Amino acid sequence: MSLIVGLGGATRNACVSLSTGAGILGICEQERITRVKAAGFNPSGLPDEALDEVLRRSGQRRCDVSKYAFAETGLVAPGRDVTHLEHHFAHACSAFLPSPFQSATIVVCDSDAPQISVWDGSGTALTRVEWPWRGPGFAEIYSRCAAAIGFTGAGLEQRMEALARLDSTRHDDRVERLFGLEADYLRVEPDWESQIAKQAAAGDRERASVAASLQSRIGDLLIDFLTEVARRAPARRQLCLGGSLFFNSHFNSRVKLCGLFDEVFIPVNPGDAGLAVGTALHASGDVRQPVTPFLGPSYSPDEIKATLDNCKLEYEWASESDVIGIAVDELKKGRLVAWFEGGMEWGTRALGARSILASPFSQYVLDNLNRFLKQRDSWRGYALSGLAATVREHFDGPEACPFMEGDYTPKDRGAFRHILAGPKAAVRVQTVGAEAPPRFRALLEAFGAEASLPVVVNTSFNGFREPIVCSPRDAVRVFFGTGIDTLVLGRFVIRK
Repeated sequence: MSLIVGLGGATRNACVSLSTGAGILGICEQERITRVKAAGFNPSGLPDEALDEVLRRSGQRRCDVSKYAFAETGLVAPGRDVTHLEHHFAHACSAFLPSPFQSATIVVCDSDAPQISVWDGSGTALTRVEWPWRGPGFAEIYSRCAAAIGFTGAGLEQRMEALARLDSTRHDDRVERLFGLEADYLRVEPDWESQIAKQAAAGDRERASVAASLQSRIGDLLIDFLTEVARRAPARRQLCLGGSLFFNSHFNSRVKLCGLFDEVFIPVNPGDAGLAVGTALHASGDVRQPVTPFLGPSYSPDEIKATLDNCKLEYEWASESDVIGIAVDELKKGRLVAWFEGGMEWGTRALGARSILASPFSQYVLDNLNRFLKQRDSWRGYALSGLAATVREHFDGPEACPFMEGDYTPKDRGAFRHILAGPKAAVRVQTVGAEAPPRFRALLEAFGAEASLPVVVNTSFNGFREPIVCSPRDAVRVFFGTGIDTLVLGRFVIRK
């Protein structure tokens, strides 16, 4: 059996995937094992801890690996067959090969040169479309906008996105004049960053308005660019998106709803960590395979029990139905429930395997989340997970976003007034269907039977400024170090 290791994120957000050539056995990010946020490769040239964990849980060893596939050039795994993929080609593979489309146009928007690339996918073949581009692309401009507004450090784009979500339809002529799209570059005014900084300095309300206007304008230009892409590739009615720009759920929804393409696919992780999937599938002979978000490490009841006993904790062992009943009862009381089930999500968003859940109908839900759990700005909103049919009925937005990749607006804003961060705010939503963990779907169904709708607040299960939990021991530590009220680990329940 050919055993292939795919690798992405050498300097930041390192990730490893393990493939047999016929299917992917497991995926894990280095940060989830080392507990160091956004960890890259080790000096050895590999994300050793993540690699060893995926191998161990798949019953394999390093000596069984036949090939290493890197999404960067110049990296070496000593003594092994090594494949290197050009960075944008790796993004194109990661976007197209796991997609459900037999043919598609692929667009990559990233901060790495050339920043924008266009590809044609057919069967298992990807061909680069000649598309000259010069200067910064959409991803770099967005990052620089976030810095001009005043955000700093890692995650500045996510903070700007959250601020802009307070009024995602906002337009401002002063902002719109700063940017334009030409044939092969983005036109910007010479002093655009200082103009943004000046407008944002007027106060918190103006800062939010500027963020929303900037995001809306960049979204307009992205749609203009994709219009030209669609014109040049009229035979392709499907679109795949890759690159860091498509972490942004506002842009994703704009693209899905614009009508330029019949279907749009955005992978579980469109960033550098997700390259581990594309490299492995390409090195396996361009295998076409759907990739679930839940291919991270999983833990048996015996392993969970051993951890709880080792920590000398009191816990309750309950039936499947009783566990769900306990969680629903806690949610109805306005309490925060940590939910640990099956294989860990290997992407950036909690989708029901390593989640902290809350009722969106609780009066103090945002206070509990921002002040006592995540210690975030008061204007930060939170994502929702809802059964797919319910989301389509009660929200305006894309047809489906199973990876929580799109923004929606409630049709009845009053019903969700406690979770919306502002009167015009949008909210990221996961449409929960057959691909979600079965117990998580059952929890939503049970909560819907007791509350207004089968919709819950879903945020990542992690402590302050650290990665999503991976193991039961991680879960216990975060539970006792934060404002979570109840911890559900499979069929084990721990309360404070």
